[in-house]
Order: sequence, then structure tokens, then C-alpha cells
Amino acid sequence: MFVLMHMGLVYKILIQNALLVKLMGMDELLLKLKQNGFKGEIDTDEASLDFYSHDASMFELKPQAIVAPKDSTDVQLLVSMTAQAKKKERQLSLTARSAGTDMSGGAINDSLIVDFTKHFKTISYVNAHRARVQPGVYYRDFEPQTLKHHALLPSFPASRELCTVGGMVANNSGGEKSLEYGKTEKFINQLKVVFADGHEYVVKPLNRRELIKKMAQKDYEGKLYKKIFTLIEDNYDEIKKAKPDVSKNSTGYNLWNVWDRETGIFDLTQLIVGSQGTLGLVTDIDFKLVADKKYSGVLVAFMKSIDGLGDVINTVMEHKPATFESFDNYTLNLSIKFFFYFHKTLGWKKLIKLGLQLIPDALVLFRGVPKLILLIEFTGASQEEVDRKIDAMQNDLKHFHLEALEGDNTEEKAWKFRIMRRESFNLLRKKVKDKHTAPFIDDLVVPLRYLPEFLPKLRTVINKYKLMATVAGHMGDGNFHVIPLMKLEDPKERAKLTPAMKEVNDLVLKYHGSLSGEHNDGLVRGPWLEQMYGKHIVKLFRETKAIFDPEDIFNPHKKANADWDYSFSHIRNSF
Repeated sequence: MFVLMHMGLVYKILIQNALLVKLMGMDELLLKLKQNGFKGEIDTDEASLDFYSHDASMFELKPQAIVAPKDSTDVQLLVSMTAQAKKKERQLSLTARSAGTDMSGGAINDSLIVDFTKHFKTISYVNAHRARVQPGVYYRDFEPQTLKHHALLPSFPASRELCTVGGMVANNSGGEKSLEYGKTEKFINQLKVVFADGHEYVVKPLNRRELIKKMAQKDYEGKLYKKIFTLIEDNYDEIKKAKPDVSKNSTGYNLWNVWDRETGIFDLTQLIVGSQGTLGLVTDIDFKLVADKKYSGVLVAFMKSIDGLGDVINTVMEHKPATFESFDNYTLNLSIKFFFYFHKTLGWKKLIKLGLQLIPDALVLFRGVPKLILLIEFTGASQEEVDRKIDAMQNDLKHFHLEALEGDNTEEKAWKFRIMRRESFNLLRKKVKDKHTAPFIDDLVVPLRYLPEFLPKLRTVINKYKLMATVAGHMGDGNFHVIPLMKLEDPKERAKLTPAMKEVNDLVLKYHGSLSGEHNDGLVRGPWLEQMYGKHIVKLFRETKAIFDPEDIFNPHKKANADWDYSFSHIRNSF
């Protein structure tokens, strides 16, 4: 007994000493930042540390400090000083953060958080085709500027009122318009990125001649390009084959999109987009924009049962809709129960309008709340063309005997349902007090041809573990957000996470899907990348990380370097 007590005391002392060394390393770094002219804020207040220890995920990592760099010079100084300090204290690292809406745990860290929302919020210019903007700009502030030019960045997620454009780049975000336009990766002209050597570089697509010239440079940048090119060229066929055969994917590093032998284009932005800040810190973004289509219409379909949903989806997709969204009865009930919550994002004037627009739908709801609400949007060169598409869709859906169909020829009328869909996760997070959102199987993608088989089996797994789960998503992409509500502080509930996740992962991969279409890997899906891609491709992912970040400065324990034991040990114990 004495020996065990003595060993426990020794272990406690070792832990305390390790923590002391770690804090000393951080204190020294923060002091040197100030001494070397860091202009931004440094925050070690306990309340701030608690706030930044969470994002929208189910994980918790308490940082030691939060810094808000004022400009690119600050970011470069921060990276170079951290690199120096890591020679003494290996645990130091930097995690970029903007709005903190990441659902995978990608925006939290136990070392130093870099907040881009305080100062990196400049919109440099916007025209009809492109925009240059800093990563801390909220999408809700960015879109009105693009609409002045009848233009749009169409890859916005459902959290459009909360997220920043930097987060959209970090996660390779997509949303309701990704069915027609694709994800953020398709809308990057160029980026400015601070790499591990502490210098800022312009990253953009290069042709073959430009690539050869870049690789001939005898500096950090030239060596980086040469190493990445060699890695991809030496494994070209395997990398191309590894690209998931789904409409959208946010797992791993997009090595398959970087180098194309046929076109001769080498585009390193494709690695930065979706990397969750693990390869460098983005300081400036040059976006491509698309024309905002003037004519659109939405068909709203109410389903009393989800039986045959897969067949409904495939029928809808034959008509090539612009968007195809959904949310379930639980989300609808929450929206009705907490109706007045919407004033926080809409304001009272728009809330009153929302209430008035919902009155005609009350008759349908009184006959029974539908299991699923489908939003099917069409666009066209004229309103007459849109109306024809809606009529054709309505006729083809008649044999499914849906509860009700409502054809709305303006975005204004369908707006009420879009608000419910976009705000669904926020409602779950803030309004269900006895349970908490546990986004661990929340972003799966399966090819449409398998949905009739896949969806009933997914429901079987959900029922097996008695998960109260909302279902929403981008039906046209086969991308489903299944967000269980759980009491994660209860050991019995927490024990469901690993086996339930493994069963869902097995099911998704059996049907050739992806574990994440939009929300990325972070702490939650990174540990399962080998199951999805195999050992060799994950080895290439890790080599990519090592080429960019040999000292592991940027956002450790995420994506290909994630470990489930580590992630599981940082699931929140209290809410």
C-alpha cells in the first residue's frame, strides 16, 4: 500500500512539473512576442480560456492563451517565435479560430488559440466575378456586399449567419447550393498563407512552366513545392484512385486535386482548402464569385413517412434541381416550440413576417406533423421556365402519395422553411436543456444509387443504440446530418459513442461513401481515415503534414494525426 501511495505521489509530482514547464514555455513565448513588437492582443483571462475551450463539437480543450494578431506581420512573428520556442517546449502549438462553429473539434487546442475575428475582417474589394477578403469576415457581412454586384459565393453552409469565410476555407464548406455549384475548393483564385518558416506566401494555381520555375528556387518555398510535387507524382495513380466517388468530400487532404498531368496545372490551394489550419495560417482570400440567379422557385413536400425516401430522392434528382434540402419532424417541432428564438437572428419585424407566412401551413400540421420536409429548388432563365420545372416535379411526385405539396414560385415564400433548416443545429444546441448535441455521425455521404438500401439500415443502427437523433441535410448530394441528442455526462450514454460510430462508419464505407461531406475530420473523424482510405494513403496524408509543418506547429491531433483515445479523453464532461 505504501509503495502504491508513493508511486501515486511521484506521478502527481511529475504531472505538476510537466505542467509547470509547459506554462513556463508559454509565458516565455508570450513575453518574447511583446518584446519583438507583437501589436495584437494577448488574453490569458480564465473566463476567456473557458470560452475558447469549446467550439460547436462535443469536445473540450482548454488553451493556455488566446492571441488576436493585428495584421499579417503579427501572424508571421507569431509563427516564427512559436517555432523557436518549440525547441524548448514541444507542446506549444497554434490553432486558428474564427467564429468557432466547427463541429469536429477543429477549432480548439490546449496551447495557443489564434483568433482572426478581431482584426482580420477587411473586405478589400468585390466585383461581379471575384472578391478579396480576410478570414475573420463573417459570411453574413460578406454576402450583402457581393449581392450589390448581383454575385454570390455559393458554398455557404447552413451556419451562414454564424460562420466566417475563413472557416469556410478551413473546412472546405458546402451547403444547400453545393449541389449545383460545388464546394469552397472550386471558388479560390489565390490565398495568402503563413507557412511554418514564419513567412507569408501567395498560393495560386501554376502552369507547368511556372511550377518548374517555383521548384527551382533554393529557398523554403521552392523546397516545399518540390517535395509535394514529388510525393504526388510518385504516387499519382494511387492518389487519383483514392478520391472518394461521392458528390462532395471533406476528409483527408485533397492530394488528388493538386496536380493534373493532362492539364499541367499544379494548384496548392487545393491542399490548404479543407486542411483545418494544419498546414499553415491563411491571412487573405481571393474568391471566385458566381452570378446570383434572378429566377427561382421552391417546391415544398411534406412526407408522413420516410419509407421510400431513397426512391423519392432519386426521382427528384432526375429533374436536376438547383438545391434539394430537408429537415425532420423533430426540427419542425423545435422551431414551433421555440418560435420566438428566431428574433435573435431575424429581428422582430422578420419574425412577425415568418409567423404570418406559417399560418397557411397550420392546416397541414394540424392533420399530423410530417416526418420530413423536403425543399426542392429550381432556377431558370425566366419565371415561366421555373414554373414549368416545378409543375413537372409535382406531377412526378404524385405517385408517392405525399401528405402535401406546395409550389412556391419565389424565394420569399419558401424562406420560412429555409430559416428552420438553417437554424436547426443552433436550436438543438441552445434549446434542448436535458440533452446535448453529439455531432459524431453528423456528416455522412452516400452515393444516391445506394440510398434505398442504406437509409433503412442507418435507421436500424440509430434505433439499436436508442439515439434521439434529428435528421437533416442535402438530399441531392446524399449528405445527411444525423445529430443525436445525448447526456454525454452519463457514462452509459458516453459508452454508446465508439460502437455506434464504428457501426455507422462501416455502413457508410460498405456503400462507398465518405465519412464527411462538409464538416471535416478534426478530432472526431480523423482517427478513422485509415479505415476509409487504407494505410498507404493515410501515410501520404501524414507525409503531407510533415512537409508543410515538420515541427507540428499547426493544430495538432487533428485530421490524419488524430487518435481516438486522445479525442475520446477530451469529450466534454459538463455543459
